[in-house]
Amino acid sequence: MTKDVLISISGIQIADGDNSDVEMITTGDYFLKNGKHYIMYDEVMEGFDGTVRNTIRIHPGCLDIMKKGVANVHMVFEEAKKNIACYATPYGDMMVGINTNHISIDESEDKLKVRVDYSLDINYEHVSECNIVVDVQSKSKAEICLS
Repeated sequence: MTKDVLISISGIQIADGDNSDVEMITTGDYFLKNGKHYIMYDEVMEGFDGTVRNTIRIHPGCLDIMKKGVANVHMVFEEAKKNIACYATPYGDMMVGINTNHISIDESEDKLKVRVDYSLDINYEHVSECNIVVDVQSKSKAEICLS
């Protein structure tokens, strides 16, 4: 995969029978180091000065999302494990619990796709069942469809 990538991150939260879909497409940087995939991109939080630098680290059975800037957190998605993190936002801090049910990683020469199914707790209360899909493609060969 090339250094310059196109990143699509989509997710669904299911709480009390309601579905909430989120999708974001952006550009970023990719590299492979010691068998781990790294994806980095900047995110703007509406209504706040500054950005959030996101780093996603992917290796077998694990997805890490690290945010630094206006918001700060290090979320770890490990298959069959529950991890807790403090998510610092401009609105205040919250404890986020992530109980990862399943992770799948599909790799090819110019593409990397990760799917994660997990349960989400906020401040020690179950909020929703979620899934997230991270689709990374070499910018020069990207095939991302807007839905």
